Amino acid sequence: MGAIKTLLQDVPIPQMARIRQIFDDTHIKTEDIPKVIREQLSRPAIADTIPAGGEVAITAGSRGVANIVLIIRTIADFVKERGAVPFVVPAMGSHGGATAEGQLAILESYGITEESIGCAIRSSMETVQIGTTPDGKPVRIDKYAAEADGIIVAGRVKPHTAFRGPYESGLMKMMAIGLGKQYGASIVHEDGFEKFAENIPKFGTAILKNSKVLFGVGILENAYDKTRELHALTPQEIIEKEPELLRKAKAYMPRILFDSCDVLVVDEIGKNISGDGMDPNISGRFCTDCASGGINAQRVAVLSLTEASHGNANGIGLADVTTRRMLNQMDFEATYPNTITNKITETMKIPMVMESDKLAIQMAVRTCFGIDKSSPRIVRIRNTMALEYIEISEAMLEEARKNPQIEIVSEPVPLPFDAQNNLLGSMDTK
Repeated sequence: MGAIKTLLQDVPIPQMARIRQIFDDTHIKTEDIPKVIREQLSRPAIADTIPAGGEVAITAGSRGVANIVLIIRTIADFVKERGAVPFVVPAMGSHGGATAEGQLAILESYGITEESIGCAIRSSMETVQIGTTPDGKPVRIDKYAAEADGIIVAGRVKPHTAFRGPYESGLMKMMAIGLGKQYGASIVHEDGFEKFAENIPKFGTAILKNSKVLFGVGILENAYDKTRELHALTPQEIIEKEPELLRKAKAYMPRILFDSCDVLVVDEIGKNISGDGMDPNISGRFCTDCASGGINAQRVAVLSLTEASHGNANGIGLADVTTRRMLNQMDFEATYPNTITNKITETMKIPMVMESDKLAIQMAVRTCFGIDKSSPRIVRIRNTMALEYIEISEAMLEEARKNPQIEIVSEPVPLPFDAQNNLLGSMDTK
C-alpha cells in the first residue's frame, strides 16, 4: 500500500440518502414548442425581416440546451416558408478546439445535423471585421454569417459563470463571443472579465448596427432544464428586453438547497453542461471575483468528464481533487484553446489526482478543516444541470427534513464501489 492509501484508508465515507429537490416545473410541452415558436416568429416585426430569396444564417451554440434540435428546425422551416434559404453556423467562440471540424462535432453530439434540422451547416473559424466599437476595438464575426442576407441569433439566456451585468449568457454574448469565433472572442476577452459587463453590450450592439441581424430567439429554461419560455426579439428588443429575460432566468434557476457542505462530489463536468464544466452558480466555485453564489463547499471532488465535452476539461481547475480517469479523459488540444482565448488559467489547472473515486472522496474529506470527519456533510450530484435528485450524507438529513422543498426518497445506504473503488455507474437523476 502506498503512502496516499495509507494516509486515507481510515477516512470514513458516510452513508448517503437520496433526496428530491422540488422547484417550479412550469414549462412548454415539447409538442407545443413549434406552435409557440411560430407564434413568436409570425409577428410582422419579425416575419417581414426575412429576405425572400436570400440566405439566412441561424446560430447554434456549444451548450446542452433542451429541445435545441426542435427549436432550430422550426426556425429553419419558418425561414423556408418565407421564401429564404436557412443554414446554421456554429456560434461558440473557441470551443471545439478552435477548429471548424471540432465545432461541427459538438453540434453533432447534440443531435444537430443537416438531416435533423433540414438545412445546411457551414462551419469555419474564419472571421471578417464588420466594424468597430465606440472605443475603436475591431468587431469580427463568422464569415458565413457576415456573407448571409440575414442572421438569426438563437440561444439560451441565463446567468454567466464569471461576471455579473445586465447582459450575461444570452443573445448579446452569443453575438460578441460566439459569432466572433476564436479571433473575435479573444478580442472581447482582452480586457478581462472585469470589463465584460461593459464589453458584451458594446460589441453586441456594434454587431447589431453593422451586420444583418434580423432578430433573436431567446430561450429560457426552468430548474429542470425544460424549455420554459421562447421569445422572438427584434434587434432593438434584444437591447431593451434581454436584461429582463436574464432576471427571469436567474429566478428560474435551480440550486442545491443547502447553504453549505463540507464536500461537494460532482460525478461529471463538461462543456455541454457549463462553460466552466460545472456551473459556478451551483457549485460556488468561480474563476473570477466578478461573480458569486452557489453552495459554500469547503472541498469539491470531480470524478469524470462527459463524452459530449470532447475532451474539453475546462473547469477542472475549480475542483480540489479529481481522478486518474478524469485526467485520462482530458484532451489538452481541446481544453487549452479556451485559456488562450479567455486568458483565465485557473479553470485549467489540474487538482490533486487520485487513483479511484473512493480515494478522491476520502482525500476531499481528509483535507477539510474544522469538521466532524466521522460524520462529514457531503452532497453528491451527477452534474450541475441535474439537480432534482441528488444525494446527501446522514449528517444533513435533519436539515433536509425541515425544508418543504426537499423530499427524502431513500434512507441512507453505503455508496456502491466496484473492485477498483470506483462508483458503480452514474447517479440516477430520476
